[in-house]
Amino acid sequence: MADPFDPKTARPGPSRRTAVKAGLGLLLGSPLLAACSGLQQTLTNNYSTGPANEQPPGPAGPAQQPQAIGTGGVKVGVILPQSAAGNAGLAAQSMKNAAEMAYAEFQNPNIQLLIKDDAGSAAGAQQAAQQLLNEGAEIILGPLFAVSVPAVAQLTRARNIPVIAFSTDSSVAGRGVYLLSFLPESDVNRIVDYAVSTGKRSFAAMLPENAYGNVVEVAFKQAVARKGARVVAFERYGSDRSNAAKNIAAQLTGADALLLADDGDAVVATADALVTAGANLRNVQLLGTGLWDNPRVFNSASMQGGLYAAPDPAGFRAFSGRYRTKYGNDPVRTATLAYDAVALVAALARTQGGQRFTPEVLTNQSGFAGIDGLFRFRQDGGNDRGLAVMKVASGGGQPVAGSPKSFGT
Repeated sequence: MADPFDPKTARPGPSRRTAVKAGLGLLLGSPLLAACSGLQQTLTNNYSTGPANEQPPGPAGPAQQPQAIGTGGVKVGVILPQSAAGNAGLAAQSMKNAAEMAYAEFQNPNIQLLIKDDAGSAAGAQQAAQQLLNEGAEIILGPLFAVSVPAVAQLTRARNIPVIAFSTDSSVAGRGVYLLSFLPESDVNRIVDYAVSTGKRSFAAMLPENAYGNVVEVAFKQAVARKGARVVAFERYGSDRSNAAKNIAAQLTGADALLLADDGDAVVATADALVTAGANLRNVQLLGTGLWDNPRVFNSASMQGGLYAAPDPAGFRAFSGRYRTKYGNDPVRTATLAYDAVALVAALARTQGGQRFTPEVLTNQSGFAGIDGLFRFRQDGGNDRGLAVMKVASGGGQPVAGSPKSFGT
């Protein structure tokens, strides 16, 4: 992987694996659980993309024609960068397939998906949103890139139409704009909480000097302070890790956990730089985020035994199998986001009547259960996810703590 916030690095095929419910199980109280119990038949902008430096690629070809899926009475807009260059366009196609798959697996939902191409640009997204509003969309799913979300929100907020976007940049969330994505903050909170629960009290961190590192730094320091623990060493690095590695190595004797949050390729180089600087990584518990779900990490001798937060992998495996059967190839990792978004709106349309997309329903504290496990939208538009804790081993990630079955109060 390249820059963890560069959408051009979104690749087809699984990279971040994740609890399956084909269909979406709602956790909005007993009546809705009963109403949705029959739905368990047969969620680019992924964990490797996100905040401030998202730079969507330019269009690779002519805009794709709008498409409608289904004939239900509840119109749902979907905005994806179908004609954008490179992997962004490939991701959009995979997400569109997943949306169609969710519609089919839900079995006769009362929705109609109106799919528009924004070509990966803010102007394209705004034009698509205006068309969707003119066509009567009650909610919009997408866009994918952070730069496009405010352009859509400018129109939707004036009409009180909610947006469920796929960006990982939490700064674009807000009133009426909810992010269904893998936010770095969720990973950091989960892994710090778990580490403290196992007796870790003194934390160190070595993070990249980029937008992803900025987000992780804030979340890390807040999480450690919230748990009454302390940060004893902290460094940021650019292209040259050597000085930061030397500084961290010299202070590791005072730490019992070390957070390395970077993409799978770069984090191995960081661990190796620490070893070269004299750090004994066997004497400290390595901690990471879902970006560690990468073969390079699993094959690294320096990373063995490290712990990272991620969705339970069973869900994505089952989803991928069904996707391959239907489409003949592998989905991008974030195809589950499109699947879960469509399943969610279909379930709410079926069970919630005229209140289906109100803030009170969308931000219900019990949340929802999807392909990637529990999630809920916060009032500020961000999300919380129920994540597992995985351990790095040569054969891949091994679960050491399961994902929660419900959100705490």
